[in-house]
Amino acid sequence: MARTRKVTVSTDVHGHTAGWADAELDRPVPAEPDPTAAAFFDVDNTMMQGASIYWFARGLAARKYFTTGDLARFAWQQARFRLLATENAVDMSQAKEAALAFIEGWRVDEIERLAEEIFDELMAPRIWAGTRRLAQRHLDAGERVWLVSAAPVEIGRVIATRLGLTGAVGTVAEVVDGAYTGRLVGDLMHGPAKAEAVAQLAAVEGLDLTRCAAYSDSANDLPMLTAVGRAVAINPDGTLMRQARERGWEVRDFRTGRRAVKIAVPSTAAAGLLAGAVSAGLALHRRRRTP
Repeated sequence: MARTRKVTVSTDVHGHTAGWADAELDRPVPAEPDPTAAAFFDVDNTMMQGASIYWFARGLAARKYFTTGDLARFAWQQARFRLLATENAVDMSQAKEAALAFIEGWRVDEIERLAEEIFDELMAPRIWAGTRRLAQRHLDAGERVWLVSAAPVEIGRVIATRLGLTGAVGTVAEVVDGAYTGRLVGDLMHGPAKAEAVAQLAAVEGLDLTRCAAYSDSANDLPMLTAVGRAVAINPDGTLMRQARERGWEVRDFRTGRRAVKIAVPSTAAAGLLAGAVSAGLALHRRRRTP
């Protein structure tokens, strides 16, 4: 006989449902999970409202790792990519060269500690409860769930751990003797790179991609979405919405009215957001080295 699982909704001090909390679930759980099935979730604007790297930068600014002026420049960079949503070889090359350079010499354990603190303070309230429920359904069915994001893998792992997910795939920074070198290992986890990572993960974990699901808000994740048997558009941008309609994909939108327009940042801008965060960090790095 199938089991059932019920989780109580958590609320904040104002009585509002917490965005990160498991909403109440009361549905049958398969007695025999499918070991070849899994789910892959994009993070920015899919699992979380806004960009995780932006909230991380906000947390660093609050801790005086850089100034509010640096953060303002980062916000401007975010706005630029919202309006232009451009991606070309030059943009991607510059983003790759800049990404994570500002943490050269920082200890990995320090970044992980900061990511945990900042998740609890700024990211947790911005987790979409609806997307969280979708991930929980896969977990309840005995399936593994991974986050796949252009954000640094350390941030993705913290989010996955806090949400009780299987793990995370993200942009990887080179580490030597427990400290960052300021260089990347491989490419930004973006666009086709996500599909390649999912395929590699499936090979290692013994997954059948035709039995797997993928969730994203952006048309830039079409390579990942088309690599699996079931694709779901979450809070989709215009291009992904059109593609979803043409392909008959399920669409879930947890935004409403003006709010949807205001926060619909294309996750294609992840590379630009990384570069923006690094620009702020580089300013700090230069000041720290100035006598």
